[in-house]
Amino acid sequence: MNAPQRQVFRVDGAVWLAGAVLAAETAALPFRELDQPGAVTLLGVLPPLLAWASLLVRHRWPVGVAVAAMAVSAVHYPLSAADGATPMLVFVLALYTVTRSGRLVAGIAIAVSAMLAIAWGEFIVGAADQRHVDNTAIVLLSGWLASLVLLGHTMRVRQAYLREAEQRALAAERERDVRARQSATEERLRLARELHDVLGHNISLISVQTAAALHRSAKRPGETAELIAALTSVRDTSKEALRELRATLGVLRQVDEEAPVTPAPAGLDRLAELAGRAGATGLDVTVTAEGEAPVVPPQISLAAYRIVQESLTNVTRHAAATRADVTLTWLPGELRLRIEDDGGDGGGTPDGPPVVGGGSGIGGMAERARALGGEFEAGSTGRGFRVTAWLPLPVGEPGQGAAGTATRQSAL
Repeated sequence: MNAPQRQVFRVDGAVWLAGAVLAAETAALPFRELDQPGAVTLLGVLPPLLAWASLLVRHRWPVGVAVAAMAVSAVHYPLSAADGATPMLVFVLALYTVTRSGRLVAGIAIAVSAMLAIAWGEFIVGAADQRHVDNTAIVLLSGWLASLVLLGHTMRVRQAYLREAEQRALAAERERDVRARQSATEERLRLARELHDVLGHNISLISVQTAAALHRSAKRPGETAELIAALTSVRDTSKEALRELRATLGVLRQVDEEAPVTPAPAGLDRLAELAGRAGATGLDVTVTAEGEAPVVPPQISLAAYRIVQESLTNVTRHAAATRADVTLTWLPGELRLRIEDDGGDGGGTPDGPPVVGGGSGIGGMAERARALGGEFEAGSTGRGFRVTAWLPLPVGEPGQGAAGTATRQSAL
């Protein structure tokens, strides 16, 4: 059966139910005493069979099928001695389909017409002593048909409500996806600006050192010590620039904006100042550094600063917290950040509007960490909220870093 035929003919549970009733009634005919020829009895099966077959197209033509089922019932019950339930069952299913499909006026008209036809046949045409439907049955049948119309209309309204709710949920999901993509794009733009600052500084150093070395070598051809030192510095600086470029370029796209003219102003050396500003809002901030801090690459220092900044901003804006603990743990090849507050379950978990100069919520902080090859986690602790980030560091001898050395605590 091709697609157009499948749209016209539909076999569902109602068709199987009516078919089962028709089969049972037909199988019982030989065992009934009907006082009529067998050919007439067999011919009486034809109207119920036609009514049952019309159910196959009731979804395509619901009103026509309901009218046809009513006509079949009007012919079958007065003329056939083998009264069965199939024509009436088909009419009930067809009437429900009419109102279920949204044709409420047509359903009411068909139900009223059926009751008027029954009343006309019982009270006007039929003899007073040969009634087939008494008054109680007429009242009950009227109530059943009215309930059937109401049920179909109610199911139609419920289906429309569920469809609208589903559309709203899909629209909300699409909006969340758009916001997430927009947040990631904005974060990449900020990373591009910061990358411009770092690479601009390193490449400027390379250019100056190379030009100076060439100038000195031209004036003093026999002296190579200064040339070797300059080339060594150029080599180290270019390696650092290339490493930073590889770490960040993979998450950036083409940036269609004016080039920044000011360097990135933040880093771990300004962490105490950041904590002080957060403390000015009434939040008790404790900053703890554990281990010896190495010389931290600028992009790692800036990313760590932004993660701490965004976390403290979330705490002051969205959590009922009085205290926040910032812990920096320096390990070989790794910097671990942990920012934890006591703001109650679920506190400080926004993913809302971007903060000026900071990230853009949980997604922005995760983007920063992963762009540098690190990891990021955020979640409730039951009594507050915890942000944890792992940032890679170049392995080398520890020295005086931007955040200081040894274990230090400052309660602000």
